Amino acid sequence: MARPMVTAADPFGNPLTVQHEASAAALADFALGFLGYQPRLLAVLAAAEQDHSLVVQASAAALWMFSESPAGPPQARVHLARAAQAALPATERERQFAAAVACWVAGDAHGALAGHEALVRQHPRDLVSLKLGQYHAFNRGDSPTLLRLALQALPAAQDVAALHGLLAFGYEQCHRLTEAEAHARCALAMQPAEPWAQHALAHVLLTDGRLAEGAAFLQRVSGGWSGLTSFMRTHHWWHLALFHIELGDDAAALRLYDEQVWGVDKTYSQDQIGAVSLLARLELAGVAVGERWAELAAYLAPRVADQVLPFLDLQYLYGLARAGRPEAETLRANIDGFATTAPAAARSAWQQVAVPAARGLLAHARGHWAEAADQLGQALPRLAAIGGSHAQRDLFEQLAIDAMQRAGQLAGVQNLLQPRATAQPQSQRLQRRLHEVYAALGLPALAHG
Repeated sequence: MARPMVTAADPFGNPLTVQHEASAAALADFALGFLGYQPRLLAVLAAAEQDHSLVVQASAAALWMFSESPAGPPQARVHLARAAQAALPATERERQFAAAVACWVAGDAHGALAGHEALVRQHPRDLVSLKLGQYHAFNRGDSPTLLRLALQALPAAQDVAALHGLLAFGYEQCHRLTEAEAHARCALAMQPAEPWAQHALAHVLLTDGRLAEGAAFLQRVSGGWSGLTSFMRTHHWWHLALFHIELGDDAAALRLYDEQVWGVDKTYSQDQIGAVSLLARLELAGVAVGERWAELAAYLAPRVADQVLPFLDLQYLYGLARAGRPEAETLRANIDGFATTAPAAARSAWQQVAVPAARGLLAHARGHWAEAADQLGQALPRLAAIGGSHAQRDLFEQLAIDAMQRAGQLAGVQNLLQPRATAQPQSQRLQRRLHEVYAALGLPALAHG
């Protein structure tokens, strides 16, 4: 006789239907670890070897997809097939969750987003679906949906610190800094170590030009980061390095690259692009980074055929190109080729943003300044479509401005830099760059204004 199913609940009260009592604990670890960026989320993979229930297998499949590599979907399909073969009882919420994950595995991120948003409407305490929906909205550059998802859950889940962190980031990406800061501080009052709220507040302070305050805040809360997943751990340090660069302490930023940003998990996509992004910013600030590009590129070279997300591919390409690796040209050609066959919902992002941006990044890395300025300039108006945060996408804008300046397009550079410097009066980086531009324009008096 088949073992009866076990009925339990996740940490937010959503019913679960599993084969073993231990699976409920593993799913709690997955939910809390996913929202809190803790390695405990991996517990669901071990549970999936023993428990073939739909929610366990779908959660394991989602975890594999976060590898952000071509190896993810085949592994995820194994879990979905295992659940289908077992055909065990499940709640309607669990079936909808599995269907949304299946869309993602099939390459239909638009369908996955729609599925998770429907789940949050029906089950506003399904915070795993909320977080997954935000992930897909983020990768599409859809900030309003990022916010809408979290707002739908607020009446039912305002007691959960992580929800306020999700709200804070949604507000910040929609340029609503007052609301973003309020929800970030609400989350941190409830749970001082809430990592996504710390992250959202760092974004607010950077965007708001409160650079010294931002650096001090991140340094103050950094003691708890060592227990986080590699992405969240390194990304927090990456944000602190950005504050150091803006404040003119390039040496501190370079130390953070060596000691904290690069080296936790050198095989993971997000750790890799964080390293690329920080090295590029350091070079733009005038720092000699030595052989670091060459060391980093060894981990980027296997990515040339990925084409998982354009935001990732573009940074892999720049890192390879700065290291002088021939794989950079291969990756650029692969981006061109994939853009013609990409899923319909993502095709315009690949064709209209990734293709010219890839050419511009390659040109910049090789010192072809006019071409870099032209190609990056074509991509910038639609840059949000490739995903990433404002702070992350700023790298592409900095590279475009640098290319324009080196190509002698000084009037255009002044027009772009002065509003930035006005909004960021504490930024020593921007002041240095403006000094160069005004001096070259024959306006040295303005260089110190």
